[in-house]
Amino acid sequence: MNKTIFITGTSSGLGKASAKYFAENGWNVAATMRSPEKETELTQYQNVKIYKLDVTNISQVKTAVADAIKDFGKIDVVLNNAGMGVYGALELAKEEDIDWQFAVNARGPINVIRAFLPHFRSNNGGMFINVSSFMGITTAVPLGSLYNMSKFALEGLTEGLYYELKPFNIDLRLIEQGGSSGNNFVNNMVFHTDSDIKAYDPQSNALKQMFENVHTQLKEDTMDIVCVIADLAERRSNKFRTVIGESGNHLMSLRQSLPIEEYLETVSGMFV
Repeated sequence: MNKTIFITGTSSGLGKASAKYFAENGWNVAATMRSPEKETELTQYQNVKIYKLDVTNISQVKTAVADAIKDFGKIDVVLNNAGMGVYGALELAKEEDIDWQFAVNARGPINVIRAFLPHFRSNNGGMFINVSSFMGITTAVPLGSLYNMSKFALEGLTEGLYYELKPFNIDLRLIEQGGSSGNNFVNNMVFHTDSDIKAYDPQSNALKQMFENVHTQLKEDTMDIVCVIADLAERRSNKFRTVIGESGNHLMSLRQSLPIEEYLETVSGMFV
């Protein structure tokens, strides 16, 4: 019997690429997105079913999970891919942006995981692959405190669940990716500013310029990330945490080799 993967955030980027890859390689795919009525590509696959899902909406999560289990009988892997980024000085952040950042990147995976746990326990196994970021373990740029917070939370959640779910044969995996060639992450950012407060402008301008001038060669190929996900799902790899790409691995090496004070000063000096 073909295996089934449940993927959040499949309307574009890594989520869509993953859905297409798994469908083309014999898996059944439960693809979720906030506006399924707009989808035209994934509807062409007979082994893909699409479900309406905003991961911050607990009622929608429960419905989508129940419907996917009903349609496919068994879900083997859950890919928590849906995410978003809020950048800018914390002082300038809108209250709703603070809550939204946590709601999508941290509470969203919690909602999905909680909905699937009874199913995985009854099957005596399953796997959650959580898409994090090397920003969740390296704090590599200024003005990313909220985004880093949300990814640090996802890292802590996943590590904590490892112990909690091991007795039930439920596996946890983390992917630390950076920007990819398939995601227009700059356009998808929420960047808060305040016309009356100019103190953060030098940092803000430097960060925006860095994002806008990220060379294509420094972005990871989306399919390279998909292949890592596939290796985990197919259990060709059993790595708990996979850092993807030259930039992420360089920062991880730097972080591990330096005292935290020196690491922070080193990164800070890149944006002076």
